[in-house]
Amino acid sequence: MERGNSKHGPRIDEQMSQEVSGLVQGPGTGGSRVDESRVPEPAGEDQPETTTAPAGDLRTGTPQGMSSTDVEQRSRLGRFISMSALPGDRLVLIASARENEAPDDIVAALERLPEGTEYQTVSEVWAALGHKNETTRW
Repeated sequence: MERGNSKHGPRIDEQMSQEVSGLVQGPGTGGSRVDESRVPEPAGEDQPETTTAPAGDLRTGTPQGMSSTDVEQRSRLGRFISMSALPGDRLVLIASARENEAPDDIVAALERLPEGTEYQTVSEVWAALGHKNETTRW
């Protein structure tokens, strides 16, 4: 018993199988998987080669006024300060960091914070530790 498609005939089945043969069998069967009209043309002799992304800090999405290391270190600090600890003072922040099993360098940094100041955000804590936050863009 021959199995066929009830929506079209054998001629259309053959045509459709040829259209997808590159996808099914791979590129080694004589056909390319890429439509020739979609392949970008190479740059001309007087044109520079294209790049996908600029090098340096521009690739990391670093905010203006901070380096990628600053962003990583501030993020690391923020991982050990619970949202429930903010707003909070020095003692609350230290307790939160210890509760979250912060490494010794994080706890030591929080212990350097001045007493009697309440911090609203991790960025405020970061600035109080002597680091720079991103600059505001107008």
